[in-house]
Amino acid sequence: MTRTINYGLIGCGMMGQEHLHNIGLLEGTSVSAIFEPNQEMAKAAKAIAPTATMVGSVQELLAVEELDCVVIVSPNHLHVDQICEIAETRPLPLLVEKPLFTDPQDVPRLEQLQRDYPCPIWVAMEYRYMPPIAALIDKAEATGGVKMLSIREHRFPFLDKVGHWNRFNRNTGGTFVEKCCHFFDLMRLILQSDPVRITASGGQAVNHLDESYDGQTPDILDHGFVLVDFASGARAMLELCMFAEGSRYQEELSAVGPDAKIEAFVPGPGRFWPDHLGTPPLPQVILSPRNPKGPVSMDVPVDATLLAAGDHNGSTYYQHKGFLSVLRGETAKPDVSLKDGLWAVRMGQAAQQAIETGETVYLAD
Repeated sequence: MTRTINYGLIGCGMMGQEHLHNIGLLEGTSVSAIFEPNQEMAKAAKAIAPTATMVGSVQELLAVEELDCVVIVSPNHLHVDQICEIAETRPLPLLVEKPLFTDPQDVPRLEQLQRDYPCPIWVAMEYRYMPPIAALIDKAEATGGVKMLSIREHRFPFLDKVGHWNRFNRNTGGTFVEKCCHFFDLMRLILQSDPVRITASGGQAVNHLDESYDGQTPDILDHGFVLVDFASGARAMLELCMFAEGSRYQEELSAVGPDAKIEAFVPGPGRFWPDHLGTPPLPQVILSPRNPKGPVSMDVPVDATLLAAGDHNGSTYYQHKGFLSVLRGETAKPDVSLKDGLWAVRMGQAAQQAIETGETVYLAD
């Protein structure tokens, strides 16, 4: 009989609760301990994982003897300190939500962890595992080698979070770190190359301008374009708009090579699809060869149980399935390494810098 893997969670707000729901779908798992300082969120987490012990600190969580791993889902700016606290107290395998960090001064600490941490660390990049995007990645070779990659996300504004922490750059790292590190991770994954140059234009045009918290108006951006040149010669573009939730699809990806184009279309969370519009759209992948011409469309349906377990098109389940495989020793290493997490944030920070200064940012390995 397979041994039960016991999880500890740090942070159980909206995303933490999605992690709880998806861990609960995996056989041979149990959530043993939860640290969530907000009483309302702690109550919601306890309802999802009623057998978990609720604790009052990271140290109390690490004192729970049966823990096999920890999932960090706290606000962005807390991640690095919490990873280091775990490293100093009781190193365990970690799944750390994106973005890995927000402060550039934390890079040396993370590089040391990359060298010295004795257990696997998996950076959570759910978008890799959305079934239509996974299908695009799987079929990308049909393009003959991707030369141009375009990613468009037209979506709803930032949701309300505990203490409104996600309204300010100082907590999030900025929109192109907080929201878009997913897309920069996809760029490196699909193109199999590292970025060398980033230009960007963006701003705050619509969202949160009439909000005030302790006398401060939110400063997070709500739209922009980012252009990225890669060492391989490939190019990528990101288009973000966070006041476009009326769209049929939330994410649209296009990868083009000398032989073909492949596209992926991903709907947003089903709970936001209006009832009067009927059934939400199915995810879709379209392969368009140059010769002979003739686009081929493929629906990529997602299991209803997985859709109900979160807002990320079933991807959180597949990510946890992979993490569990690492925990059981069935897979040698995490899909998404600390290096991947570092690069995704560096690209987001470069985009933020390019928007702020109007200058191109050059990246060195």
